[in-house]
Formats: sequence, structure tokens, C-alpha cells
Amino acid sequence: RAGAYPPPPDASPVLGLEVAGRVVAHGPGVPEPAIGATVCALVPGGGYAEFFVAPEGQLIAPPPGVDLVSAGGVLEVAATVLSNLREGRLKAGEVFLVHGGAGGIGTFATQYAKALGATVVATAGSPDKLEHCLAHGADHALDYHDDWVAALKAATKGADVILDIIGAKYLEPNVASLKKRGRIVVIGLQGGVKGTLNLGAMLSKQATITATSLRFRPAAEKAEICAAVEAEVWPMLADGRIRLSPETR
Repeated sequence: RAGAYPPPPDASPVLGLEVAGRVVAHGPGVPEPAIGATVCALVPGGGYAEFFVAPEGQLIAPPPGVDLVSAGGVLEVAATVLSNLREGRLKAGEVFLVHGGAGGIGTFATQYAKALGATVVATAGSPDKLEHCLAHGADHALDYHDDWVAALKAATKGADVILDIIGAKYLEPNVASLKKRGRIVVIGLQGGVKGTLNLGAMLSKQATITATSLRFRPAAEKAEICAAVEAEVWPMLADGRIRLSPETR
């Protein structure tokens, strides 16, 4: 709302990046989904409105058994988590660390990583949020006010993949937390944009840092991600491996 996260040049200036509703019209040469079909979608802007427009490939069916209101709040987080854990190449048996474990991204990422077979460590800042992380599948929940790097290493010997919403403030401790060939995926900058990076530590660990944004990806990439969410994540919601939480914060 303050304008600190401006939309892409071709996007609506109206806020709102994920939506759900019923199809009322098609663009030229676009036959699907059918008029009247229920859908959820990723949009680069314009979601907080009575009507929205979305590219065909970014419209998918809502998760089975999920109402449209809830569906309107799940696609972007699912797409963000799936695409960035793919970016981090998370595999079964690896250790996954997510910061902001009690938030929407953290809660979803915890459950998705568990479904992939990873050991999950989440950070949060209060006893109730730490309990939230554990209740949603985290194997370890660490208070970020404490020495969470030492606690992580004591519990797991380090992380293979880190999903980071903090940015600069956590750059050095994140690198210190990695195992050999570890991967950091930065998706947020709550802790600033400029940090200090010890390239020697990166080299000795053969580590990788990636920074990504879902909003600024090309439409074709978003369409592929949406299709993957529908094929891979929606079944996890249907069978209970991932459950939506009204308590994320």
C-alpha cells in the first residue's frame, strides 16, 4: 500500500496477487475454462476487485474440497513454496530450515517439505508460534531470539536447504548454518537488502545462494508452476498431508 513493492510495468496497480471466483468471460481465442467454472489464479496485480483478469495458464481448478474463499488464499503460497523448494533442490532425507515458520509461507513450507521426506526446522519468535510450528509438522522449532545457529547444528548438524524471508540480516548466520553443498533460497528482504558475505565460507562448503520472486517471473513460467501445483500439491491437500490453517500469522 505504501508503494515499496511496485507492480511490474504491465500489471494492474490495484493490490492483490491471488484470487478465486467464477469465469464470466474469455479473451479472444481462449475457450477454457468454461464460462461458470470455478477457478483460482495467480495475477500480477488487480486481485482486490470485483472482477479480475488472468492469463489462461494461471487459472486452475481450486483444491478438491476447499471453498472458494480459502482457495483465494492458497495458490500463491503453494506456488511460492513449490517453485522455491524446487529451486533449492530439496530431497528426501535432507534437512530443511524455514524462517518465519508460523507465517503463511512457513506453515505451508513445513508441511510440503515433510511430505517430500525432509527433516524440518522452523524459526519463530514466541512460545505460541513455536508451538504452531511443531503442531504443523516441524521436527524442531527454534526461537530466533536465541542462538538458533548453534541450536540447529546441535539438533541436525546443519541445513541442506534454507528458505529465507529475512534477507541481509540472516545472510551470515544462514551461511554458517549450511552443510556442505547447502543451498539458500532468499524470497524476502524483511531484514534488509545489503549484507556481508564470506566467500571463503561459501567456497569451503561449495554452497549456493539464490534469490527469486514469483511475481516477476514470465507468464509461461507461472503457468508451469500453476500446473505443477495442481498436479502435485492439490493431492496433498486432498489427502491431508497439507492442511490449511486459520492460525497462520
